[in-house]
Amino acid sequence: MKRLMILTAALVLMVMQAGAQREADMNRLRKLHIALSAIEALYVDTVNSDRVVEDAIRGMLEKLDPHSSYSTPKETKEMTEPLNGSFEGIGVQFNMADDTLLVIQPVSNGPSERIGILAGDRIVAVADTAIAGVKMSKEEIMRRLRGPKGTIARLKVVRRGISDTLRFDVKRDKIPVYSIDATYMLRPGIGYIRIGSFSATTYHEFMESLERLKKQGMRDLVLDLQGNGGGYLQAAADLASEFLQKGDLIVYTEGRSVPRRDYTADGSGSFLNGRVVVLVDEYSASAAEIVTGALQDQDRGLVVGRRTFGKGLVQRPIDFEDGSMIRLTIAHYYTPSGRCIQKPYEKGDNKSYALDMVNRLKHGELTSQDSIHFIDSLKFETLKKHRAVYGGGGIMPDYFVPLDTTHYTRLHRELAAKGIVIQQNLRYVDNHRKQLKKKFADFESFRENFQVPEELISAVLAEGEKQKVKPKDDEEKQKTIPQLCLQLKALIARDLWDMSEYYAIINEDNSIVQKALEVMEKEK
Repeated sequence: MKRLMILTAALVLMVMQAGAQREADMNRLRKLHIALSAIEALYVDTVNSDRVVEDAIRGMLEKLDPHSSYSTPKETKEMTEPLNGSFEGIGVQFNMADDTLLVIQPVSNGPSERIGILAGDRIVAVADTAIAGVKMSKEEIMRRLRGPKGTIARLKVVRRGISDTLRFDVKRDKIPVYSIDATYMLRPGIGYIRIGSFSATTYHEFMESLERLKKQGMRDLVLDLQGNGGGYLQAAADLASEFLQKGDLIVYTEGRSVPRRDYTADGSGSFLNGRVVVLVDEYSASAAEIVTGALQDQDRGLVVGRRTFGKGLVQRPIDFEDGSMIRLTIAHYYTPSGRCIQKPYEKGDNKSYALDMVNRLKHGELTSQDSIHFIDSLKFETLKKHRAVYGGGGIMPDYFVPLDTTHYTRLHRELAAKGIVIQQNLRYVDNHRKQLKKKFADFESFRENFQVPEELISAVLAEGEKQKVKPKDDEEKQKTIPQLCLQLKALIARDLWDMSEYYAIINEDNSIVQKALEVMEKEK
């Protein structure tokens, strides 16, 4: 009887508490409703009620953490398209040259290629509206070219060697967005895959790249995650599983209202034995840190580069009927050894969080390993070899590569920042595409024999002078030219072939990639 009375009292208390909680919730909702009604009815000026509501949501989220966020329907679409792996449009890679859309490459087997649009074509009008010579923004041009699958984009095209303007009716279609930037053999036996983000198609793309490299004799792999800002957790977990043994922990998530969830390898991985080196830098974040932390903690691969960004908060999307969305932080990521990836932050202080990279540079953390200090309480061990690794935000590489702030001269940085290098490269390729393709039948021939012509270097420097970007002395000019030539050669290779060829050239001067090769040689 006594037990029944205690149980009854406990149930009554729970009901009262639940009722009190419901009443508190209703009071908060009433408060928000009254505030909005008062603004709409009484505020001195006309207000946009939708904007007021959006600002209120943003205000709530800004006081939580740096990664909880609200996005409008337009922002949500722009954010999710790359992660979903496709968008709807005409299928061309393009750049703006002299205020004109210049086709770099039509997407392979895409709607534009199928109808006959070629690299080097200039699209001058869409639906009889001029887009060339009218100072139209790149964003507005993209809006006109994109559209629902099956709709028609009526294009006017100018082609070198043909006097008449060509007309094409291109039926828009799904255009794939690739998350893997490059796949090639870095050295005999050593493959290289660079992943730009973790999208819905990343795992499938990765498996295709892996198989292609295996057929070319790959035994070991350099996995480049430099600048990879993350993406889908599941894509990262699936990819990491390809390297790990059955049951190996990849990552786990846990939050106040979200129970711990473990992601483990299923044992069917297709690269369980070859050596792996993962490349990271200060902009490698989130899903990229999950893969890096898993391979490091499981002693499956070595990490080369600089300490990663430190984004270890899990967001859950909450969709609204109008297409807008909240991304609400619900949990933390933890590496297999138990390290929390997330770097410290103060709630509501997003400004300091945004300045973290600037502060790292000021404190010397990007340029000197000795400037990076970890406290003993954040010390962890890898799971098989028991090597020391540290928590506290981001993944610290096994081999640190300092940022060389003197690598590019002031002159080179300003030429690139003003778009002079890109524009002169586009003009050169546009004028010489046929000759280059005829002279260099394949990329290997180009890589071995092509030398950037003096006329192109002179054109870049001359355009720089026009825009008041000049070398301060001959020494700066002479130091700039080798790096400028390498960049130009890589850009020409990109425009004649694709991004893999670009990285095949530019990586020969990438200190993190070169350190990875040194580590591979050392760890034989």
